[in-house]
Amino acid sequence: MPRLRWGLLSTARINRLIIPAIRAAARSELTTVASRTLDRARAYAAEWNIARAHGSYEALLDDPDVDVIYIGLPNSVHVEWTVRSLEAGKHVLCEKPLALSVADIDRVQAASTRASRAAAEAFMYRHHPLTHAVEAIVKSGRLGIVRGLKGAFTFPLTREGDVRLDPSLGGGSLWDVGCYPVSYACLLAGAAPVEVFGWQHASPSGVDLEFAGMMRFADGCVAQFDSGFTGPLRAEMEIVGRDAALRIHRPFRTDDKSQLLLTSGDHTEALPFEPEPPFAGEIADMEAAALDGRPPRIPLSESRRTVQTICALYESARTGLPQP
Repeated sequence: MPRLRWGLLSTARINRLIIPAIRAAARSELTTVASRTLDRARAYAAEWNIARAHGSYEALLDDPDVDVIYIGLPNSVHVEWTVRSLEAGKHVLCEKPLALSVADIDRVQAASTRASRAAAEAFMYRHHPLTHAVEAIVKSGRLGIVRGLKGAFTFPLTREGDVRLDPSLGGGSLWDVGCYPVSYACLLAGAAPVEVFGWQHASPSGVDLEFAGMMRFADGCVAQFDSGFTGPLRAEMEIVGRDAALRIHRPFRTDDKSQLLLTSGDHTEALPFEPEPPFAGEIADMEAAALDGRPPRIPLSESRRTVQTICALYESARTGLPQP
């Protein structure tokens, strides 16, 4: 059976969640890690039992024994290293947000097409059976016509100097966690919103510590969400139909506390969904894209839609005006 050889571009903290998923996957193996210094790469390789280490990101791109690169760098450099990896003939799984502008998504799309290599944004929730169950319920008509979507993703960010607080690195709560309810709402609506409005509470450095937004879709459905670095951990989505409401608890990074609750009248029932390790699906999806030629579950057109919506929300918060 052919196997996909993975390289980690950086020693980012998010790697600790990806490494077990790669090692548990049916057709993958983690072979290589790269850092900006060889000493750091070797220490990390020893810590995580990775066979090979490179002392520069460029060396990883030049390595003929690596098929796909996982990028967990700060937001501001996602596009640069995604494009360079594609141009080096590698498939790419890049952490969200893939880009900070629509133009940069188009750059990734052009590079992917030229290289005939897959590039996918790492929204792990999109691959999980919990999300598939939600989509199936909505499509079944069990909720009736969907009129409202609500979402929240907040947590207390207390680490000083965190890259998510640096505007030059693409920081801000909307890019970091607000992107989840925005992406989720657009997925269920099946389209980008036709109008958005946003409010933000900014830090002294200029990043949004808290963001609240509304999105109106062409069919009249309205989505509301909030994100932030200053409140308690909240991760929720709710879909409100004319006949019933569906609430998803912990939908974005699923675990044993995740729940799917259907409310109709005075009755609420917990609905079943298949358990699966949270990052398994996105690794299997990249295996299918790289080894079988199947289109990624998250096409770059979907990533473009999410980025376009987030940019419009930020513009609305900046101007105080609704944006198309």
